[in-house]
Amino acid sequence: MKKTGIWLDKDHAKIVTLENEKVTLTTVASNMDHFHVKGGSGSKGKGGPQDVVQDSTYLGKEKQQLKDYFKNIVSKINDTEALALFGPAQTNEKFSKELHENYADLGSKIVGLRKVDSMTDNQVKALVKDFFQSM
Repeated sequence: MKKTGIWLDKDHAKIVTLENEKVTLTTVASNMDHFHVKGGSGSKGKGGPQDVVQDSTYLGKEKQQLKDYFKNIVSKINDTEALALFGPAQTNEKFSKELHENYADLGSKIVGLRKVDSMTDNQVKALVKDFFQSM
């Protein structure tokens, strides 16, 4: 039985595959731009002209890049039989939602979703092994 654990954040995903006692680690880069939205330019004078920063443009771009990133991950895991997702912040939750909405067959294979801070490759491998052994 092929089991997969993924630790992911906005920068990259570490995909750990367990199959027949063999452990494989694959890293997928997100290739996402990091948007640091700052205020527009303005004049020193009070009430001078201001450039408005278009937050929605950044958010739309980020959303599309996230979709592409998730699609890239899915292409590496679509033959798994059990899936566990780990990571800080909300990226793992967004990925879970994406799977349920657009990749229902994979979404139904999610057996765990946990918040976990940054880890080394070996820590991720150990986390995934321990997770599936305790099931």
